[in-house]
Amino acid sequence: MDVKSTARRQYIRAADAAAAGASGIKQPSEGWLTTIRKALGMSGADVAARLGQGRNTVYQAERNERNNVITLAQMEKLATAMGCHFVYAIVPDGRIEDVIRKQARQKAEARIRRVSAHMALEQQSLPEPQIQARIEDLAEELVRTMPPDFWDPQ
Repeated sequence: MDVKSTARRQYIRAADAAAAGASGIKQPSEGWLTTIRKALGMSGADVAARLGQGRNTVYQAERNERNNVITLAQMEKLATAMGCHFVYAIVPDGRIEDVIRKQARQKAEARIRRVSAHMALEQQSLPEPQIQARIEDLAEELVRTMPPDFWDPQ
């Protein structure tokens, strides 16, 4: 096993752990800043005082979060002012292996269906069970080799 493979396995473990731990976490409709501030019983003025800023800064940041235009640095600063820590993550939908297998299957199906369409024009098409078997075989090969165009759109 080479260093690149070992490193990739470590990345996969980290991503899978994040997916498992964060599966039930959903952003509150008011945003995290407002929700945590209210849960702590803090006013905007309380947070602003801890930041050394005016309360409008806090309300603007809360609005920016709801509008998805807040910076990570702002989130971290406000979290710290509320006695919290800020966590940023990109969490895959399921295990990394499943995301890779889904992409491989889509890519394999597109390729096999294209070839099958050409074969049908020459009246050499395969029965559907054989087409499915070839799709699965190609998908497995794609997972193993992950060619440079693996993540390209079909």
